Amino acid sequence: MTKHVFKELKFYFRNGDTWTVDHGEMSDVWISRVTTSYGRIEGGRMQEIHPCKRFRIEILPAADYIKDTDVSTAALADGMFNRIIKYQDIEKCDIVFEDDEDKEPMQIYFPFKQKDAEGLDNVYQTSTISSKSGNLFISINPENTVYDLYKEEL
Repeated sequence: MTKHVFKELKFYFRNGDTWTVDHGEMSDVWISRVTTSYGRIEGGRMQEIHPCKRFRIEILPAADYIKDTDVSTAALADGMFNRIIKYQDIEKCDIVFEDDEDKEPMQIYFPFKQKDAEGLDNVYQTSTISSKSGNLFISINPENTVYDLYKEEL
């Protein structure tokens, strides 16, 4: 049986920005209850999608930069960590596995409830930078904030 090992996660934001985080730049990641569903994304054709129930991650300070392959207008001046703190708009991520680089990555949709009429920010997303380690902590979870999940590390 082949083990899938993460190579990287590529995050997609609701404004069209992306951010790729390498496996070595993550301290901890947890994706809960990934299922297979079928639905329309932005009015397009019916397609297979993979929503998850909850997501959390701890990202090391080494990831706080914009990679050449990423498009990130909001982070050019402040860095990716500050962009994450300022906007709660992570919509989904691609999981790229080391042994499947030539295959289509698995795309995971995060729980989402819009914060206001504009519809970009997610009520379920919370994030903070640890004053102890400088690590970025993100939770996308209808039940727990980043402060509930990582209180010891902050």
